[in-house]
Parts: sequence; C-alpha cells; structure tokens
Amino acid sequence: MLYYLGEKLIAFWGPFRLLTSHLMLLASATMLSGVAVWILLPRLWHLLPRDGGKADAADRGAASKGKPTGAGVLVTMIVLPVILLLVPLDMWQFGVLVTLYLSMFFGYLDDLSTKPWGRWQKGLLDVVVSVAAAACIYRSGGGELWLPFVKHGVIVPVYLYLPLAAALLWFTTNATNCSDGVDGLAGSLTLLSLFAMAALLYGVVGYKPVADYLLIPTTPNAARWAIMVSCVAGGLAGYLWYNANPSSVLMGDAGSRFLGLLVGITVLFAGNPFLIVVIAPVVLVNGGTGLLKLLLLILLRKLGFDVRRPELLTPEEACRQHVFVKSLHRYRFPLHDHCRGNLQWSNSQVLIRFVLIQSFLTPLLFVILIKVR
Repeated sequence: MLYYLGEKLIAFWGPFRLLTSHLMLLASATMLSGVAVWILLPRLWHLLPRDGGKADAADRGAASKGKPTGAGVLVTMIVLPVILLLVPLDMWQFGVLVTLYLSMFFGYLDDLSTKPWGRWQKGLLDVVVSVAAAACIYRSGGGELWLPFVKHGVIVPVYLYLPLAAALLWFTTNATNCSDGVDGLAGSLTLLSLFAMAALLYGVVGYKPVADYLLIPTTPNAARWAIMVSCVAGGLAGYLWYNANPSSVLMGDAGSRFLGLLVGITVLFAGNPFLIVVIAPVVLVNGGTGLLKLLLLILLRKLGFDVRRPELLTPEEACRQHVFVKSLHRYRFPLHDHCRGNLQWSNSQVLIRFVLIQSFLTPLLFVILIKVR
C-alpha cells in the first residue's frame, strides 16, 4: 500500500520517494513486525489452546504439556497488517499470500482439536494448498528456472511445473512441521532460511548486475518477495524471544506449516528448486528423514511386514521381525528426537548444534550451486 502511495506523493514532496525504496520497506517491515509480535504476543497467548504433549516425543511431551500452543496464528495475524501495508503485491502474489494463511488456518484447527487430525486428512489439505500456491506462483512469472549445468533459463511448461512445484511445497511444509519439537529449533532454523532467501532475492535474483554476473535470470518481483520474507522473519524473531528454552509459548502446526510453505514458495520465486537444499539442509534432514521413515513403514505394512515398535512385541515376535524394520526403529525421527533420546543431548545442545551446522552449510552449498551452474 505505502509503495503505491509513495509513487503518487513524490510529486508533492521528494522525500516520499523513500516509500518506494525496496530496501527501506524491507528494513521497516522487519523491524515493525518484530516489535509488534514482541509486544502483542504475551498479551494474547492466553487465548490459545493448551498443548497436550506428544506421546512419540523423546520426553513423551512432558516439557511442552500445558503450554499455550498454536501461537503461529497470533504471529501471522499480527504480521498480516504489516505485510499489507509495506509489501507491494500484484493479484497473483496476493493469491500466494492467501494460500499461506489457509495453511496456517488448517494447522490452527488441528492445534485446536482435542483429537489430532489424521495424517491423511492433513496430507490432503496440504496437497490442495500446495497446488493452489504453485498455480499462483506460475501465473506470477515463476515458470522460468535456472538449473545446474544449464547456462540459460529454462521455461517449464505448466503441466510439469504444477505437480513438481506442489510436491516441493508439500515436502517443505511437512518437513518443517516435523522439525517443530525442541524449543526454538524449527523457528531458529527457519529464521536462518528466511534471512538467506531475503538476501538472495533482494541482492542477487532481483538485482540485474549481480544476476547477470552469476548467469541467473533476473526476476523483477524478487525484491518485493524479499520484503515479504523479511517481514515474516521479523515476526518470527519476536516469537523466538518467548520460545527460547524453556519456552513460554509454542508455535504449533499453525506456525510451522505457514513457515514451511513460505520457505518453499520463496525458493520457487527465486527460480531454482535446488535452493531448498542450500537454505534449509538441516530442516530437510531432520524432518525429511522422519517423513521417509513413515512412508517406508506404511509401505512395509502394506506388504505384510510387522512394523510395530520393539517394545510392543513379545520376545518371539521380536525375533521374527524383519531386520530392516528393526533398523528403522533403532533410530528416532525426527532426528532431533534421536539426539535427545539416544545421544542424551539437551534441548540447548540440539538447538545450538543444528543451527551451527546449517549456518556453515548454507554459504558452502550456495557457492557449490553457483559454481556448478
């Protein structure tokens, strides 16, 4: 809103041109959303449902039980006016924003439910949201990709783009959701991803001299998405102030699904799906391996194998269980549960070590991605 208003007001007073500066809007959005969440969140979280604990967590959910959960709905709703005020959006970008809030809303309904939704129900809703987001991104100019080993941009037809983009969005949504289990972990890792993507969108993909030097197609609207990403990152930082171990409030599915979908969306707007490995390697390994284990166990059960946990079996049944199933149960997933339950890492150790690993991997992988190109 302010961007378009600034264009009209420049004729009356020159300094109004600051309202059309993407860098000014980016900095303002980050600060304003961060301060707003920091001030308002503790005054509103009494309205949230209480966490019931997770039976499959390393500590059986004892640390989180009874805390306000679903704070993602408050954070995203506090950030929304800042987005509408400071981010210049076209029709299709606004459509993408709608899909983000649909994902948040579905996650919040799950947080609110006394009986958690089934994985198939949540998975189907994620598919619908992912397809809708992919369609809006494509119509907003997201059909051109820059890929490894290819010098020029590649135009992907819509019939290939939609299913592949939707699959990426579905995966990032659920991988981030699976990583939410240690105070500050999913939020801190995603904050690193969002700041990395904001810098990439503003300083590389949206800046023609740098993009041309790196043989990357310039995306005219990239700087606008950098403002959006920075705005959400600021709000996430305000939330992490209260989610630091020991946390006072929990993000819930409402926040983790929103953030996971946003990370996937920014990667698609940047024009290279392989960037997801660069900006979120720890999230993909931590949450993605959990999804892989779940899919393998479902497939093995369909094939007739006994996939129950070893503690639920009699000694005779344990001896008959397939060695591959036993090996799957030997490791906890998401990986942070294995580190806590099997390696005896504290929550703080998990957080710091995972953040350090991603902080080192992201710049290294980005350089490799660019040089391979």
